[in-house]
Amino acid sequence: MNREEKHEVVSDLQQQMQEYGNFYVTDTSSLSVDQVNNIRRKCYESGIVMKVAKNTLIRKAIEGLENGSDAAEIYPALKGSSSLWFSKTGNGPAKLIKALRKTSDKPVLKAAFIDSTVFVGDNQLDTLVSLKSREELIGDIVGLLQSPAKNVISALKSGGGKIAGIVKTLQEREG
Repeated sequence: MNREEKHEVVSDLQQQMQEYGNFYVTDTSSLSVDQVNNIRRKCYESGIVMKVAKNTLIRKAIEGLENGSDAAEIYPALKGSSSLWFSKTGNGPAKLIKALRKTSDKPVLKAAFIDSTVFVGDNQLDTLVSLKSREELIGDIVGLLQSPAKNVISALKSGGGKIAGIVKTLQEREG
């Protein structure tokens, strides 16, 4: 790979890091071609882009980011074979890794960069799975805002019938 090709790979990685905002560094070494293709297929189905690159190129891509200094904690994890997983949702790749680990011990999470926060090590997988995506948080907030309104409307509807029934009963007694 010549210098121009390396620069192109670094530029492509930086573009995807900025576009997606979230990326995972995983170890998929020792997997067969069929297993890696299966992982790629599942990534595609989940809206995750998987790229394999040399660690030095990944590091250069991170260093070139605007918030690259925030991701410096990832550098020690860039050893051995590495693949990058890009996703719009912070917990999407973690959920997929967890699902894939039911049948194999790979992929192994080396590090993750989620909304300017770095998670290092495979022991962070459960934490990443439990993170809520932006859409899930918005849904929770909307649900919380709708709940009191639904309770008031429900109370008015049920209370309205009782009030109307009492008025009717009083009118019948008077008349």
